[in-house]
Amino acid sequence: MPLPPTPTHAPQENILIVEDEKHLAEGLRFNLEAENYVVRTVETGEEALELLLDKEQPPFDVVVLDVMLPGKDGFTVMQELRHAGQYVPTLMLTARGRSEDILQGFGAGADDYLSKPFELSILIARVRGLLRRKQWAGQTPAAVTPKAPQRDIYVFGDKSINYDQLELRAGEQVYPLTLMEANILRYLIDRAGETVSRKIMLQEVWGLHEDTDTRAIDNFIVRLRRYLEIDPAHPRHLLTVRGVGYRFVPFPEG
Repeated sequence: MPLPPTPTHAPQENILIVEDEKHLAEGLRFNLEAENYVVRTVETGEEALELLLDKEQPPFDVVVLDVMLPGKDGFTVMQELRHAGQYVPTLMLTARGRSEDILQGFGAGADDYLSKPFELSILIARVRGLLRRKQWAGQTPAAVTPKAPQRDIYVFGDKSINYDQLELRAGEQVYPLTLMEANILRYLIDRAGETVSRKIMLQEVWGLHEDTDTRAIDNFIVRLRRYLEIDPAHPRHLLTVRGVGYRFVPFPEG
């Protein structure tokens, strides 16, 4: 007699929490597991790097990374991961909401940040947003937006963006992109010539709402201009619309 078919389930996403405060790490693990995620916790940056760079280990879908760690701090961990070509979506936890800490985290390659203390519901929303963006990046172009057809590689002038490889080429220079950088560029490119508000970008790209600090978008634009613009102080592709947001211009006049 044939056995009944084994029921199939959607694969669970794997999350790594890097946090040396045990009560916080265990609290996050408990609540994320209640959301049906598979969660592993480590206390040091060295442990996190060993896991994330070990090709024998199952890959993680999201990392929640505290900045203040014994040994290697979160900024160093982030830099070493990106330098090694590991672009797992990462949410950094900062003890302070200082702009220099946030900029340092983004400069190291973080995709998002959250200042302590935080509400659990906000952290879970941020994790979901990172997972959505990862899924979004892997979808076919038609599934991302019905507004305009997309290609895996978008070319404008002597520049090109490879969404699959998370890579931007400008002339002879190649820049690796984080998932967040690629998704912000994709969103603006799809709406080339249109003014896009910071609030809308937060909602549609990050899955967050107006209570989020919109300066985070500005920080990403500053980074992207370093890649795209000949003179980042006088941009021609990523234009600021004062008091509103940004506009992408693929072929500026002159």
